[in-house]
Amino acid sequence: MPTSPGPSKPWTELHRQGMGPTQEAFLELVRQTKDSQHYCQNVIWGNLQTPDYARAMLRLVVDFHGFPDDIEAGVTARTARADLIGTGDRTYHVLLGESALRRNIGGSAVMRGQLERLRDSFGLPGLKLGVIPDRARLDIYPGNSFGIYDGKRVELENFGDSPTHTDDQYVTTYQRAFALLAQGAVYGDEARALVQAELNAVQD
Repeated sequence: MPTSPGPSKPWTELHRQGMGPTQEAFLELVRQTKDSQHYCQNVIWGNLQTPDYARAMLRLVVDFHGFPDDIEAGVTARTARADLIGTGDRTYHVLLGESALRRNIGGSAVMRGQLERLRDSFGLPGLKLGVIPDRARLDIYPGNSFGIYDGKRVELENFGDSPTHTDDQYVTTYQRAFALLAQGAVYGDEARALVQAELNAVQD
């Protein structure tokens, strides 16, 4: 099984260099990974973000933290992850909270384009995409967004930092959490209908 090695520098150091170096390092992690699970409670999964959505997201990060303003380099690297879907026998199991579909990132036009992209992503090769309805009964508290890479490492998303954990017990804990969260998800036509409903609700 691949070990999904991390970046050559800590994420905190890469952040201080800008969104370009950070997103390039994350792109390399995605390239090296064969099988991953992702839980995104409040925003759209990075590999399916449109350029406009990614630009708006990175603008929020740069403005909040005061990182170097090389957003376009970050957008290019982040959106390049989509090209890896369906290649190299990679598999992705992704859970989105329903709130991620209606969280207004960048305004109505940006959200409309993003939801259209998401709606059209169901059925992509190697991608299992689920949505956890707001009213779904959960078997575990929601927690923060995270990703598991080749069953060897966990990447967490926090305001203050983006910690990486490779301890076996820690990884196992997040695998258990992901499995419990997945029990509340819907897939296929039912999940696509939730996306379409939010797309219909987007106001100009």
